[in-house]
Amino acid sequence: MADTVGSGLEEGKETGTETEDKEKEKQKTRHTIRTVSEKLSSTPEITETLGFYERKVNRERKRSLSDLSLLRFISAELTRGYFLEHNEAKYTERRERVYTCMRIPRELEKLMLFGFFLCLDAFLYVFTLLPLRAILALIRLITFPCCGLNGTRPLQPAQVCDVLKGFIMVICYFMMHYVDYSMMYHLIRGQSVIKLYIIYNMLEVADRLFSSFGQDILDALYWTATEPQEKKRAHIGLIPHFFMAVLYVFLHAILIMVQATTLNVAFNSHNKSLLTIMMSNNFVEIKGSVFKKFEKNNLFQMSNSDIKERFTSYVLLLIVCLRNMEQLSWNPDHLWVLFPDVCMVIASEIAVDVVKHAFITKFNDITADVYSEYRASLAFDLVSSRQKNAYTDYSDSVSRRMGFIPLPLAVILTRVITSSVKVQGSLALICAVLFYLGLITLKVLNSIVLLGKSCLYVKEAKMEEKLFQTPPATTPGKPSNKSKNKFRAPPGISTDDRLSASITSQPVHQSESTSPLLPNSNSDQFLMTPDAEEKDITQAGLELKHRASNKDLLEIDRFTICGNRID
Repeated sequence: MADTVGSGLEEGKETGTETEDKEKEKQKTRHTIRTVSEKLSSTPEITETLGFYERKVNRERKRSLSDLSLLRFISAELTRGYFLEHNEAKYTERRERVYTCMRIPRELEKLMLFGFFLCLDAFLYVFTLLPLRAILALIRLITFPCCGLNGTRPLQPAQVCDVLKGFIMVICYFMMHYVDYSMMYHLIRGQSVIKLYIIYNMLEVADRLFSSFGQDILDALYWTATEPQEKKRAHIGLIPHFFMAVLYVFLHAILIMVQATTLNVAFNSHNKSLLTIMMSNNFVEIKGSVFKKFEKNNLFQMSNSDIKERFTSYVLLLIVCLRNMEQLSWNPDHLWVLFPDVCMVIASEIAVDVVKHAFITKFNDITADVYSEYRASLAFDLVSSRQKNAYTDYSDSVSRRMGFIPLPLAVILTRVITSSVKVQGSLALICAVLFYLGLITLKVLNSIVLLGKSCLYVKEAKMEEKLFQTPPATTPGKPSNKSKNKFRAPPGISTDDRLSASITSQPVHQSESTSPLLPNSNSDQFLMTPDAEEKDITQAGLELKHRASNKDLLEIDRFTICGNRID
């Protein structure tokens, strides 16, 4: 009986464990089904086999589409927001561009004003100091045999250049008397408006070409006249070069006279249509310049060109006013009639320059601080022309840098003034002398102010050390090595003292200030192997290839090719 009771208890325990196992399996299956359903409901894409879940997703999509309405769209558009700070760099750059465009007029006009007074200084030099220097040079040449100075030059190179400039001015002035201004005026006035517009554009292109080739002619004349005699003669002679220079100055003066006559016809036209067309030509310049790629050197060339064109236009306007006042017997009332047109031409020049430079700097990511560098480069030319190792006159330096040659412009202005103003009697002669003394005073004061400002700009740009470098002595086709031609100042002297001393002292010959170069021996040529020669040739080719792109601003003049273009 005890055995039967024990077996019954064991069977009860087994049935209890079986029921517990079944319940656990049921819970596991329920859990797996629940997890599978959750996964299927969370997946965005439902397979085709699960039709139940597809129907559920379709019902949810229909419910979401039914919730969309026009009112909800309008409310979403009205309340939609965004944050500019998520793209902070972009909007900061745009703001800096706006500030740069706002700074361009001020910085550009500061450069233009400085360049205008530089051109004015070079232009007044032709009327004031050049005649006095030429007279002093001729007196020295005449009295040289009486002084008994053997073994020295009768004239210094600068004096030879002054005498040549004086002779060119006098000869071209008398040649201009054979050009009839009145006949030229009526000949141009008889042409149609469109033809005159085309002629004026052709004259502007011709003026640039004349300026480019003319400065080379004058430089060739000066070097031919002052070249040391011990060197081998490699030129056609002084007299042919002199006649070429006279012919160039005469033709360029006629070209400027035709420009002034065309502008005078535009001023005197009844409906001012020609003047309007000529002013619109300045705005066409914006289209040809703004949408092109510009580099720093190209913009420097364009700035120099704008300075030269603005100064030349002012002189042309002066010639037009003088001719009109002469025809009306110097009636002051007619001057107020011309005044609005003159202001309109000047305002159009300034507006075109500001818009052009503002958009060029914007499209090419050039900062407004670049104009201070340009101003320092122009100031460096003025300061370096007063150094002991100066190799050119300041007026010639301005001519090369800006393409502004004052000789033809001075010839035509002298011809117009002498034909418009008649000096008769002692009182008129005294007034002419006082006017000349006033020009000299203006020239001296302008030079003093410009020299002080130039020294300040050079110090701000930290270019003082470049002032004490001798000019590079190179042979044609070979790049200069600037590191070998540095001028060593004596120790213990500050930079300011060297700068002031070099400006106030007279220039000396290069052989007195620097040690002579050692001649190259012939043995060095035989010691060079062919491989070394090929290496030197390839290095020279690479230097010549990259020389234009790596040029400093001090090496860029008006007609230097920068980036395959001349602006």
